[in-house]
Amino acid sequence: MTGEALATYADLIVKVGLNLRPGQRLLVIGPLANGGVALEAAGLVRSVAAAAYRMGSPLVEAIWGDASLVTIRFNEAPRESFGEYSAWLPKALVEHVDAGHAVLSIYANDPDQLTHQPSDLVGAVQLATARHVSGFRERISRNATNWCVAAAAEAAWAAKVFPERPPAEQMRQLWNAIGRLCRLDRPDPIAAWETHLAALAARRDRLNRKRYTALKYTAPGTAMTIGLPAGHVWVSGRSTSRGGIPFAPNLPTEEVFTMPHKDRVDGHVRSTKPLSWGGTLIEDFSLTFDAGRVVKLSARRGEAMLRQLVETDEGAARLGEIALVPHSSPVSASGLLFYNTLFDENAASHVALGTAYTFTLDGGETMDDEAFARAGGNRSATHVDFMIGSGELDVEGVLPDGRAEPLMRRGEWTVPSEP
Repeated sequence: MTGEALATYADLIVKVGLNLRPGQRLLVIGPLANGGVALEAAGLVRSVAAAAYRMGSPLVEAIWGDASLVTIRFNEAPRESFGEYSAWLPKALVEHVDAGHAVLSIYANDPDQLTHQPSDLVGAVQLATARHVSGFRERISRNATNWCVAAAAEAAWAAKVFPERPPAEQMRQLWNAIGRLCRLDRPDPIAAWETHLAALAARRDRLNRKRYTALKYTAPGTAMTIGLPAGHVWVSGRSTSRGGIPFAPNLPTEEVFTMPHKDRVDGHVRSTKPLSWGGTLIEDFSLTFDAGRVVKLSARRGEAMLRQLVETDEGAARLGEIALVPHSSPVSASGLLFYNTLFDENAASHVALGTAYTFTLDGGETMDDEAFARAGGNRSATHVDFMIGSGELDVEGVLPDGRAEPLMRRGEWTVPSEP
């Protein structure tokens, strides 16, 4: 991106994504298993810092990560050391959030970085990360502060998305795609986002009025019923922090989502896009659920990693989120496979293994874990989205009286959203 485009993107992140308030510090991080935000994202981080200071932030800090250091660890570190994690980072993250300051996570990573590393070591790093930063992730799941996830282009990621392009063009193409899907090509990107968020909110409100008791999914390789708990809340592209700050957690975003009942998922589901988890790709996989729990799984590639993910803890084998995205969304219409959940989840309806967001249950943010579980909420140290939507997916909503009505047909909404 040019300097001007980076500044526009940074303004969008700070003003719409974070809605940063004067006096709030900002911490910029990246995937926590990698230690921090990739060095390749430095240009965007600097532009965000400038935008944040203009909004009245007293301090912007970045925790940097280096992909090469991660590779060196896998090549040289003692095999028994992969359960180790930073002694100071978890505490710093929690203290930052508890003080009411904002968090920005920037993705700029190679989705294949650890593909050729031993799956048991990759799994050990993911498990150690999940356990040590559970306090931070728990606070994020409760919207304890305003937070946002955005992306920056990186060479290996660009090569994965645009393999047919000459290397000199790959980064430019990825930056162009990021900018277009974040609506930076509009005359007024912030106004365009306000219009888009209002449309998502109208869809959210319609679903909340329906009070469905379950959703039924049908597609090639998928026949699944997901029960919805009493008091579930549909959420769209904008949330509100505990301190009352409205913010947009994901840029881009095309979804409306809620929580399933952790014990009422039955049937089988097939993924429609690869899942990048822990620097490895899991492809062409299927899961079978019984009474909410994964009882069978298979994958053409990455099955060992998928099994490790499901076995992270008791809650990792259950669902914590369901999200509906039309097949005609701008990300899907781009025709690109990003190998990155931030983008790919906004191209297709998806579900997530692991913890549920407490704000997707009425009163959930004030419940302890035991009360949340009794209400049907899942708790886990992990939360991993995977895509199940396509132009062949049908979804039905089950009404309180037991009748089912079409909600999506061939991946598209059956009824327009209403203001």
